[in-house]
Amino acid sequence: MKATFDHAEDIAANIKTFWFKPEKPMRYVAGQFTELFLPHDNPDNRGQRHWFTISSSPSQELVSITSKFALERSSTFKQVLWSLQPGDEVQLADPMGDFVLPINPKIPLLFATSGIGVTPVHSMVEQLQATSQKRDITLLYGVRHAQDLAFKDLFESADISFTPIVKQPDADWTGETGALDTARILTALGNKKDSLIFLSGPEFWVEKTVAELTAAGIPTEQLITDYFHGYNQV
Repeated sequence: MKATFDHAEDIAANIKTFWFKPEKPMRYVAGQFTELFLPHDNPDNRGQRHWFTISSSPSQELVSITSKFALERSSTFKQVLWSLQPGDEVQLADPMGDFVLPINPKIPLLFATSGIGVTPVHSMVEQLQATSQKRDITLLYGVRHAQDLAFKDLFESADISFTPIVKQPDADWTGETGALDTARILTALGNKKDSLIFLSGPEFWVEKTVAELTAAGIPTEQLITDYFHGYNQV
């Protein structure tokens, strides 16, 4: 459907959220994704269409996506996205995807997100707050640098267990350090063996973590994944 670019806001280092006003209300479930079509001259091999998780919540009038800009290797698509002006028209595909909250609100949930893979969790947490719903949620959020943390204020204020993990911390970082790996996920799982485990991040990281978790005895039906193509491992 047609949508009009409204505004952008800085979220973290080289990360922006882009807000659009659809020509008609967009129906979606928190955690789903859409395809953004940005036609432009001389596109590179990454094309004019990109998939993005919807980072806004269904309770909001505007629809947003959140994206990271790679300074030295940005695609022509990202360059056009970053140069959008209010009023510019784009195309958004109908939302889809099953990286969504389970119907049963009593199931404990463990989210392990790497880098920009945190965007669907933002949509879910925003929606839970907007509808005053309570879920048993543990969020592990791994980034390379502390300045890469997106939506930190929301996650810290939400009624969830939130652990940011910085791989290359500055001297003033006082939180968890190192890599978000399978060992951390299993430790966070603890005795909640019936938890659904949501994995979201770069494709290589998700595939590797799924293989290691299943090797550790986690049933595949407890694993829900979301791949982000074109992003390097954190």
